[in-house]
Amino acid sequence: GEHVINRNTKHRRKKDAPLPMSLPVIRPRVAGIDVGSSQHWVCGPARPDGTPNVRVFGTTTAQLEELAAWLVEQHVESVAMESTYVYWIPIYELLESRGIEVLLVNARQLHHVPGRKTDFSDCQWLQLLHSCGLLRGSFRPGEAITRLRALQRQLANLVAEQTRCVQWMQKALDQMNVQVHRAVTDLTGLTGMAIVRAIVGGERDPARLAEHRDRRCRKSADEIARYLTGTWRDEHLFNLASALRLFDALDTEVASYDARLLAEVEALQPPDRQEQPVPAHPNPAKEKALTARGQQQARTALWRFAGVDLTRIDGLSTGATQTILTEVGPNLSAFPSEDHFVSWLRLCPRVPISGGKPLKKRRNSLGANRIAGVLRMAATSLQRSKTALGATFRRVARHKGGAVAVFATARQLARLIYRMLRYGHDYVDIGEQAYESQFHIRRLSAITETARALGYTLVPKVALS
Repeated sequence: GEHVINRNTKHRRKKDAPLPMSLPVIRPRVAGIDVGSSQHWVCGPARPDGTPNVRVFGTTTAQLEELAAWLVEQHVESVAMESTYVYWIPIYELLESRGIEVLLVNARQLHHVPGRKTDFSDCQWLQLLHSCGLLRGSFRPGEAITRLRALQRQLANLVAEQTRCVQWMQKALDQMNVQVHRAVTDLTGLTGMAIVRAIVGGERDPARLAEHRDRRCRKSADEIARYLTGTWRDEHLFNLASALRLFDALDTEVASYDARLLAEVEALQPPDRQEQPVPAHPNPAKEKALTARGQQQARTALWRFAGVDLTRIDGLSTGATQTILTEVGPNLSAFPSEDHFVSWLRLCPRVPISGGKPLKKRRNSLGANRIAGVLRMAATSLQRSKTALGATFRRVARHKGGAVAVFATARQLARLIYRMLRYGHDYVDIGEQAYESQFHIRRLSAITETARALGYTLVPKVALS
C-alpha cells in the first residue's frame, strides 16, 4: 500500500522518461575485423543505403597493406578486433603505424551473444558494438615498450629452458649416484659447475673433483669428496655432457639478450638523465648484493629509463624491475587508480556475487600476467625479512596462512610500484619495529572504539595497580 505509493511517486520522473528503442551510434567511423589464420573479414562503416560494408582479405603482407589502405579510404578512425592467437599482431602493428586506433577486444565479451555463427556476421557485430561504444580494449603498451616486451619474454623462455638443462644434469648425476647436490647448495654455482665440467672432461677421482671447491664454500674438500664417488655409466655421462652443452649454449644466448635489452633501454632514456648516476640505495646491504651480482649497470639503466628506482622496494631485484618496466613501461596513466592496476594484475580477491549472494569461488587465473608472478616471487622472499613488508607478510601468514600472505604482500608491492611510477613517490622502509608499533596502535584504537560503542571504558592494567 503506502510503501508502493511512495516508491512510485519517488520514481515517477524516471518512469515517465522515454526509453531508447535502439542503440545510439557514438562513433560512426569505426570498423570491426574478424581475425583468422588464412583470411580476415573486415566490416567498415555502413554504406549510405544501409547495406553491410564487408570485405575479406588474405593474410600475406601485401594483402594486409591492401586492408590498411581500404580502411584509410573508408576514413576509419578506430578498429576493433579479437585477440586470436598471434594472427592479430601483424594487423595491429600495421594499423598502428598508419595512425588508426586499434582496440584489442577480449573474446569473452562476445562469445555468449547468440546468432553469430559466421565470420561475415562476426565482423559486423564487432563494428556495431564498437560504433555504439560498448567495447573496451585491452591494455597494450606503446611500440617502444612492445619491442622491449618481446625481447624480455623470449629471454624468460631461454632462462626456463636453461633451468630444464640444470634438471637434466641433476638427473644424470643422481642416476650415477654422484651427490653433488649434497656437496654444494647450488649446482649452478662456481663449485658445482666446476665439478660437473671436470666430470664431463673425464675426471673420476673424488679427491681431484673436490679440489675444484671454491674457497668460500663452507664444506671442506674432504667433506665434498665423500659425495663424489659414482657408478660412471656411459649413457648417463653422455646425457650429462649433452645437458651441459645445451646449458652453455643457452647461457650465451641469455647474455646476448641481456646486452640487447640493455642497449634498447639505454636508447629510450631521456637526454637529461643519460649521464646522471643512480642515487645511493637506502639499504647498503642490498646495494652491495646488487654490485656483487653484477647488476648495478642494469639498475642504473632502468633508473635512467623510468626516473624511479624500483629496487628500493624490499623484495624487488633488478630482474623483477626489468620485467615490470618491459611489460607496462614507466607510464601507468592507462590505469586510473592503483585499484585498477591491481585488478589488471589479478591480485585482488575474487568475490563473485549473483542475486545478492556470494557464489562459489573458483581459482583466479593467476598465471595470465607475468608481473603478478614476479611480485608473488618477491613476496615469498620477504617472509623472513626484517622490514615493514616482511612484518606484514608474517602477520597475515599467522592468521590466514602462507598462500594468502603471498597474495596480499604481492598486492601491496603492486600498489607501491604504481605510486612510484605514476606519482613519483619514494619508498622508505620504516622498519619491522615501527610497523609492529603502528599496528599495535591501530589495533588498540579499534578495540577501544568497540568497547566505547558497547558502553565500556578500557583501563590499562598499570592504572589498576
